[in-house]
Amino acid sequence: MSIFRVILAILFPPLSVIDKGCGSTLIVFLLTLAGWVPGVIAALVILNKN
Repeated sequence: MSIFRVILAILFPPLSVIDKGCGSTLIVFLLTLAGWVPGVIAALVILNKN
């Protein structure tokens, strides 16, 4: 997980997980619409997985 991805996850979470698959992007997008904090947390969790 690079520092660029972390900054991107904080600023715009769906864009940071776009290469992880359509499902991850959709989940993060919906969580971001529900609230910014859940979207950021989900993006960081997805980016932290191997």
